[in-house]
Amino acid sequence: MEIRTLAPDEIDAVRDIRARAFGPIPDAVWEPRVRVWRPSAEAGRVFAGVDGGRIVATGALHEMTQWWHGRAVSMAGVSAITVAPEERGRGLGRRLMTDLLERCAAFGHPLAVLYPATTRLYRSLGWEHAGAQHHVAVSAEALRTVPAGRVPVRRAGPDDAAEVAAVIGRVHETARDCGPVGWTEPRWRAHLENQDDYVYLAEDGFLAYRWAEGNSALEVARLVACSESTLRALWAIVGSGSSTAESVRACVSPMDPVLWLLREREYEAVERHQWMLRVVDAPAAIEARGYPAGVTAAVPLEIDDPQCPANSGHWSLEVKDGNGRLERSAENTAAVRLGPCGLSALYAGVPVPTLRRTGLLHGGDADALSAAFAAMPFSLDYF
Repeated sequence: MEIRTLAPDEIDAVRDIRARAFGPIPDAVWEPRVRVWRPSAEAGRVFAGVDGGRIVATGALHEMTQWWHGRAVSMAGVSAITVAPEERGRGLGRRLMTDLLERCAAFGHPLAVLYPATTRLYRSLGWEHAGAQHHVAVSAEALRTVPAGRVPVRRAGPDDAAEVAAVIGRVHETARDCGPVGWTEPRWRAHLENQDDYVYLAEDGFLAYRWAEGNSALEVARLVACSESTLRALWAIVGSGSSTAESVRACVSPMDPVLWLLREREYEAVERHQWMLRVVDAPAAIEARGYPAGVTAAVPLEIDDPQCPANSGHWSLEVKDGNGRLERSAENTAAVRLGPCGLSALYAGVPVPTLRRTGLLHGGDADALSAAFAAMPFSLDYF
């Protein structure tokens, strides 16, 4: 199998393999997807495995950032991983993912994130469970009772792509969020062209929602804001649909402020869609990440990463004043030992006791690492 870059005008060629692997794709679904993928294809980030002139595998690496304690870290969003059903069992998926991991490094991404259809392959290459996309169901009537804030809010469209990206970035930076992703301006423009989504923009907030279930329900794809007044104003827009919609399904963080704005909370139906993280360039990832204020740590590490050998070896990790640094060091028998899965899970904030009990971390005095990497990662996007 040869893996090559797909040109923008070849995107339709992957529709058949995607349909065979995951089910038929209606035009109403395929056309918006192609529009969103096009910026990645134009940047040479959509790939195909070709055997005998036929596409037998596909994958994409979207240019993204991911927020970690208020800092945006360059990240590759791994998407559209597909192997033709008749070609499964030949190791093509592993060959494709190994190639894409090398391309992540070549693109200069310290991190890579994906939503797994199955975890065994990805774990064998160093990805590990890190966070989730959370959807919570609440009643539209409960949102209607949230007192509205009075701030200027306007409708937004494709020409607002740069401002939308900037506003959302400021929200995640201010909140010191962990996990949400940032899109490039062309990708945002493609998202904002979707006629089924209704989007609103404030100076410090953004809302995107759509009607669902025959207009009897609403889906909030994203609602973020820096201030209480803007948060209330945007949720009031959603709640105003209560005369038609009975329920609202919202993509939110597990500690989203809206959950504390509701007058009554007793039972909530929460759906979690797990995503996996891979540290591709350990020193760059550690340096780019933000850390909790007031936490210090100095821990020797020994990393064994067969797929990204530049990560392997003995290191000295230091976290101080919200910054992290990973530098080469001499061999240390007291080092904390990690493989790529353990390193990725630690980076995402999985506590050290959990890592020890699952065999992802060994040896050394690692207690300080739990506080240094503390995080509750989430995502507001599926890709």
